[in-house]
Amino acid sequence: MKAIVIDQYGGKEELKEREMPKPTIMEGEVLIELHATSVNPIDWKLREGYLKEMLPFDFPIILGWDAAGIVSEIGSNVSTVSIGDRVFVRPETTAQGTYAEYIVTEEKLLAKIPDNITFEEAAAVPLAGLTAYQCLVNFTHLNKGDKVLIHAGSGGVGSLGIQIAKSLGYFVATTGSKKNEEFLKSIGADIVIKYDQQDFEQELKEYDLVVDTMGGDIQDKSFQVLKKGGTLVSIVQPPDEIKAEKMDVNAKYHWLIPNGEQLKKLADLMEKGKLKPVVGSIFEFSEQGVREAHALSESHHAKGKIVIKIK
Repeated sequence: MKAIVIDQYGGKEELKEREMPKPTIMEGEVLIELHATSVNPIDWKLREGYLKEMLPFDFPIILGWDAAGIVSEIGSNVSTVSIGDRVFVRPETTAQGTYAEYIVTEEKLLAKIPDNITFEEAAAVPLAGLTAYQCLVNFTHLNKGDKVLIHAGSGGVGSLGIQIAKSLGYFVATTGSKKNEEFLKSIGADIVIKYDQQDFEQELKEYDLVVDTMGGDIQDKSFQVLKKGGTLVSIVQPPDEIKAEKMDVNAKYHWLIPNGEQLKKLADLMEKGKLKPVVGSIFEFSEQGVREAHALSESHHAKGKIVIKIK
């Protein structure tokens, strides 16, 4: 099968097209013929070597951890999907990623793609959608009307997170540029803080939850918008626990956990029209296409998700 691999850490020029062995399935596993995948910051962070302590993989590494495609083979004891089903998945984080024509994944991690969703849209959801969902529901019990700030609403996690938060009945603020204000309101944001014109920490107060997708100075200022007992969840870097204790708030660092049941909930929201994946760019499945996709992701200015069309 064709795959895009890296043989060493480094820049995007390390992404190389290669023929690799088609993976084989075991009990409880499913072989998926991929139609689309997507690019997430973890992809280029791993490519650069920033995550080599956390994820000590052997080369060659196939990057990518989002998949949408068709069930090609099923292992023994697989009962919830059949050959030919359209499925999507956030597989386990291994060195056999999704920049490939085929992947193997566990049945329990899969969800079926709703009929109203394309492969490209489905590929945009698993990693970013599960990350957003887990930040919104795993760490704190919020009620309808509670206030949530989701940073960088135009990005992958942000654009899905706003819609998921609205489906749960929360009041949602987000940060974005002036040019994206209308877009952010169209996907459900109640308040858009224009970071190029306003300071969010001056404008927002008494929030129940902050989802930090930025880290650094943004994370530090985010403590100021929380009410006592509120929660800050970061997907970028561990928050300052001493500061959190001093301000009487909760602070967590979250690394996504693949979860098929939660992915089915996102599929249900998509089927009902409450969650619409925002595909910002589509690149071809080639050495050059994947390199260009990485360059866009690294720019931090991608709107929605960056998708790679495989079939």
